[in-house]
Amino acid sequence: MAFSFCFCFGVTLLLSMWSMATCHIPDGAVTMECRDRYFTIAVDLSFAEKEPNFEAVDETGVYPITVKYAATCGYSTNLLPLLGRMELRASYFSCHTDNTDDEVFTFNFNLNAMHGGEDITYALNKTCSPTLPWSPREVTCEVNYMEVSVRSDMACPTGTKQDDWDAVVQMAYISATSDWQVLLHRDGEQLMPMNLSEAHKQGYAFDLTDGRLVFRTPYGQPDSLSTTVNGVPVEVIHAALFSRQNWVVLMVDLVAACSMYEGSYDESGYMMWETPEELHLLMSGLHETQINVGVNGELVEQPVAEERGYIVEKHNTTVQISIPYNAEGGYRKSLVSGDLYEFYVFDLYVEQISVDEDHVDTRLRFHRTLATPLLPRPVFSLNRTVLEDRTFTVYLGDVPEDVELAAVHLNGHKYMLPFNNTSSQTITKVVHPNNTHGYTLKVPFDDPVVVQKFSKEQAVLQYKLDVNYTMTILPENEPYYHLESVEALFTDVSPPTFQAVCSESGIRFKLDHRSFDYMWDISVGSDLLTSELAAQHGYILSNNSQSLLLDVPLFTHGYKYKDVTLKGFFGTFEILVRDHDTSEVQSSTVKTCPFTATELILCSTDGRMTVVADLSLAIPSGGVPARTNLVDKYCGPKEADDTKALFSFPLNGCGSTVKLGKEYVTYENEIFFSRKLNALKNPADSSNDIDKVMVQCTYPLAGLYRLFSVYKFESDTAGIGRIVRSARSAEGLQSSTTKPPAVLQTAVPATRLTPRPVSIKPGYRPPAQYIRVSSFLNQFNKGARGSPQAKVTPYIGL
Repeated sequence: MAFSFCFCFGVTLLLSMWSMATCHIPDGAVTMECRDRYFTIAVDLSFAEKEPNFEAVDETGVYPITVKYAATCGYSTNLLPLLGRMELRASYFSCHTDNTDDEVFTFNFNLNAMHGGEDITYALNKTCSPTLPWSPREVTCEVNYMEVSVRSDMACPTGTKQDDWDAVVQMAYISATSDWQVLLHRDGEQLMPMNLSEAHKQGYAFDLTDGRLVFRTPYGQPDSLSTTVNGVPVEVIHAALFSRQNWVVLMVDLVAACSMYEGSYDESGYMMWETPEELHLLMSGLHETQINVGVNGELVEQPVAEERGYIVEKHNTTVQISIPYNAEGGYRKSLVSGDLYEFYVFDLYVEQISVDEDHVDTRLRFHRTLATPLLPRPVFSLNRTVLEDRTFTVYLGDVPEDVELAAVHLNGHKYMLPFNNTSSQTITKVVHPNNTHGYTLKVPFDDPVVVQKFSKEQAVLQYKLDVNYTMTILPENEPYYHLESVEALFTDVSPPTFQAVCSESGIRFKLDHRSFDYMWDISVGSDLLTSELAAQHGYILSNNSQSLLLDVPLFTHGYKYKDVTLKGFFGTFEILVRDHDTSEVQSSTVKTCPFTATELILCSTDGRMTVVADLSLAIPSGGVPARTNLVDKYCGPKEADDTKALFSFPLNGCGSTVKLGKEYVTYENEIFFSRKLNALKNPADSSNDIDKVMVQCTYPLAGLYRLFSVYKFESDTAGIGRIVRSARSAEGLQSSTTKPPAVLQTAVPATRLTPRPVSIKPGYRPPAQYIRVSSFLNQFNKGARGSPQAKVTPYIGL
């Protein structure tokens, strides 16, 4: 803005304070600051239920600060949702400011805010004094108006055109009034003069203080001129203020000019703003220009500006200012437009100090709001999963400060934040010093929400997790979604394999745990291996995070025996690995070990009893076990030595007796050493006792398919065998230095066996299927008389 002022005058205007009641304002809700050339008020938007508004107050009344009124009277209001506040800037020469000698300025405002549905008025007042002395010429290019003030004792500038002065003087003499009038120039055309009241109605403001003349006009007035200077858009308005006092004419030639450049953004990441050094011909004499730059109404020292990345350059007669888009002092905002974007806003503050040929300082200030275009602002995610941890770890990063995570969808299941404390999933916020943050999501592989897929053909186990992050842009709560899919692969996945070793008392199995072994179940036969099953069958089970140990003592449930001789036998135990979902057998570990035993009785599932009996005390001195026999005298041992004999015979043969109980059936036979043979060897021994050892096999009735001698024997499980000695034999055992038990018995289950329905094979029709046991036994005994085969007798309470 340029101006001319040729006569000295002074006007003093006294203002009185406007007093009113003051309501309490919470700390931090409202801040007021005095700056070099203006006063500012900042209001926190959370202070009121809706956008607050201001009123200017003086002794004449209360004046609402509307958009139009603000531009005319020297106010600017700015809503800053990025910062959550609203600002008011007031020029020191604004309409309703109390001015004392251009050194003390007192401001009075009303702040109107709504609380609880009720409008409440708060009185705000502040007194300011400029920290810098006034320059002869002061120009302000605000966001909504132009303002110029000039010292009243300043000499006429040399740049004033004579033709302009002649036209104004001629108009002043023609006018017969002594009131101040305004004459506007537009494109070389002079408009008709108007008084100050008419000018004020059109938005022009003039004020005379103790030492300065002030002129203010909004942008876009009908009488303003839009032009370009060196390619930079400039708005100009040319006004002449005059008054005739008899033969004396007081005249002020005023030209207001401001750069209207909106700013630009280049690919290197800079926002740029330009202004011509000479905005108008009347300013052509200015030289020795100095440029200072700042943001938010505060100028910074040149080293600080350079440290922030500001660049000030002159290209011919144009000043170009470049600011990095993310420099300190700017405001950023996130925005969703399909994808996530951001833009930056700078409240640019520029001071241009120039000296003309008359060594008169001109201080020109610009308030301009610069904004970048929408810049892509993608967030990113990283898969930080460690297979050994068996937990998905996904990091969502580079999340802007005005974006918050509200929920996540895990494989289609929605989880709101914060997660439930009992949930196995966790999410942690990570804050970074660059005003961004991130989130670390953890979901265990075995969480029900994780999808698992196992390929038997490729031996690959896959865990998959689809994550849909739901974020909200604050404060609008506009949603934004980010999708990520992560998977974890285990290759060469195979069913677990046990290590097995033999011992004197049984077999030990060991399994080293792997992370994916939970996919399979371990069983003994059809029964899952659990601590309860181990206790029931006498196994010793130890299971921790590292390994599983199973000790299977000899003769416990699940063993299979073969190659039984007097010197020993082989015991085989098998552990099955089944698919967890289908229970199909995937693999097995079979271990066969050699064992020795003084005595042994085996009751097979196919109806055969195998016995190794120590007969050293059950036969007379000099007798040999090879001459012993079963009930059927033709059933002798298969193998014998000096003390032991091995018998192996069908349960329903060799004179065995069948005893039926309510839930069990027992096959019983005896090992004899006859009295007749004993008398021949020891005539002095007249005892009529027959030395014998009883052997038994007991089976649960519920597990038998076919029972009696006329049918083939089948059983689900091996029977429980016992070797029972006669009283005489038992006495001999007690007197022996070697003390085997009087009764040798394989392990009996700790719990009662649960009966199950008998499975009848096709074509099989047992004649006794629906016959009462007692009558059936009578019929069977009649048919079995005189036969050396099995004899059936009732037997209750095994």
